[in-house]
Amino acid sequence: MELYNGRPADISGREEREIRVYDFLDSLGIEYQRTDHGHADTMEACNRIDSVLGTLICKNLFLCNRQKTDFYLLMMPGDKPFKTKDITKQIGCSRLSFAGEEFMLEFLDIKPGAVSIMGLMNDKNNRVQLVVDKPVFEKDTLGCHPCVNTSSLKFNTADIVEKFLPAVNHKPIIVDLPDYPENE
Repeated sequence: MELYNGRPADISGREEREIRVYDFLDSLGIEYQRTDHGHADTMEACNRIDSVLGTLICKNLFLCNRQKTDFYLLMMPGDKPFKTKDITKQIGCSRLSFAGEEFMLEFLDIKPGAVSIMGLMNDKNNRVQLVVDKPVFEKDTLGCHPCVNTSSLKFNTADIVEKFLPAVNHKPIIVDLPDYPENE
């Protein structure tokens, strides 16, 4: 894996959803670094990519309430375990579960394994609430997929908070999820 600045010079063979991400980021003047790789749909694969990017790729979970009327994109450090009770208390909602692939495609234009904050650019009706674990935005940089899991991007966190999120009309809810000992 190599590290590149910005979009690929040759976009042949790349999915349209990925190209739209590069177009959107470029239109906002957001600088980013990119690496291309095989399918990375597990945190173990993302850990290898982290070392190339020099940043943490977030764990991104697409969640919904029991009635499937409220949807959430949770960004959290990849090494933290997810326990639904920790988030529901903080955002004041009922029990959450993983949302189905059909909602992922409808709201974020993303397939399973490629869920990312970049998908919010496709959420024109603001159906998805962004929820961010506090440590994610405390880092100088963050990494994510460009709506496909065969490339990964590295950004300055400030660019995501100050340029990207306002442009996609999403305000995050910041939560503080606990760390658990490994044996819990």
